[in-house]
Amino acid sequence: QRVLINISGLRFETQLGTLNQFPDTLLGDPDKRMRYFDPLRNEYFFDRNRPSFDGILYFYQSGGKLRRPVNVSIDVFADEIRFYQLGEEAMERFREDEGFIKEEEKPLPRNEFQRQVWLIFEYPESSGSARAIAIVSVLVILISIITFCLETLPEFRDEREMPVPLTPQSGGLNGTTRDSPPMQPPSSLSDPFFIIETTCVIWFTFELLVRFFACPSKPEFSRNIMNIIDIVAIIPYFITLGTELAQQQQPGAGGSNGGGGQQQAMSLAILRVIRLVRVFRIFKLSRHSKGLQILGQTLKASMRELGLLIFFLFIGVILFSSAVYFAEADDPESHFSSIPDAFWWAVVTMTTVGYGDMRPVTVGGKIVGSLCAIAGVLTIALPVPVIVSNFNYFYHRETDHEEQPVLKDEHSSIQGSTAGGDTKRRSSRNSLNKSVVHLENSEGFNNGTSSLEKTSIK
Repeated sequence: QRVLINISGLRFETQLGTLNQFPDTLLGDPDKRMRYFDPLRNEYFFDRNRPSFDGILYFYQSGGKLRRPVNVSIDVFADEIRFYQLGEEAMERFREDEGFIKEEEKPLPRNEFQRQVWLIFEYPESSGSARAIAIVSVLVILISIITFCLETLPEFRDEREMPVPLTPQSGGLNGTTRDSPPMQPPSSLSDPFFIIETTCVIWFTFELLVRFFACPSKPEFSRNIMNIIDIVAIIPYFITLGTELAQQQQPGAGGSNGGGGQQQAMSLAILRVIRLVRVFRIFKLSRHSKGLQILGQTLKASMRELGLLIFFLFIGVILFSSAVYFAEADDPESHFSSIPDAFWWAVVTMTTVGYGDMRPVTVGGKIVGSLCAIAGVLTIALPVPVIVSNFNYFYHRETDHEEQPVLKDEHSSIQGSTAGGDTKRRSSRNSLNKSVVHLENSEGFNNGTSSLEKTSIK
């Protein structure tokens, strides 16, 4: 028995036994597909995407294989799979064929109290209190970053940072007076920026400890890159605090001789490097930002392409820095004293930055520079489409996860309406049968009247 299916004006014809292979789907279940039946044209009408139905019909004809048509996007075909109710197994196979990474189930603590605490601090979308905690955490991160930037202004760092360059010049003349300002722990500990930093670190430490004690697996928590960033972001504060407290207990150790001043300058330089690590707190925002998470997943998935890009740049830098050195070797005004000295020029030229601090002056050097710029554009442009494709993939996957709960609610509401309307379908089926009989009778009556009209005309 043949079945006629109309998809937005495009008719498909197949056998009823083909559809009955999957009785749980929309087209395989007679009760589900009956509400789309048009008795006037004796066909099933669906106002859906027409190119996608080639893959849907192939699913029934091939016994469960899904092949997305080339001219149909992934999200559109996924919507059609959900509409025709092909099932979660078919959707999972389709996602695997398209290269989607299967999401691992995130474990939760067994203890009820730990589970609630873990959801509040780890999943901001789980509840209103979790969303409030996430907002507070983001505000504290922003305050910490702003403080980190503002405390480097000259008007705010004159007492602690300005005397440092004068330390080597002062030597042993009055080292006790010149070297003493950076050795004043009370001024540093009572500084407003230090107080704000202390408040932010208290929140970061509290959040880290709560999440550590509430996590379902301590080893997995310790190996997570985001938790490592959290630890690295708060370590500089405790190192700085310990150093200042140690200096406070030894107030006269630095000004005894010139060697003490050099040691103090070295310790301050190390402290600056340690404080620089605080800038990694900006990565803490990725815990609460979907955009940063998508960017991180894109870079992680594009490591091979990024490796190829760096490899191509390395080859280009070696070739063009050697070429420009030998092209400019005989010119006395050459900016390239050696091949390693030309590495910087090659990198800047291939990345199309062009600072202008080093440039070729001879005709041969300019030709090499032109080829270097062209090769740099081509080298960088080759892996970029793959990286953009990965970004689109992760972006659509994230939006697909956000839309899935809504689609599940719609699907459940549709199932509820179908379950509650069985009696209506039975009555509509009876009315459809009656209408078909009525149409057959009317067609017979029309045939009889037409024959009478023909005899009267004769």
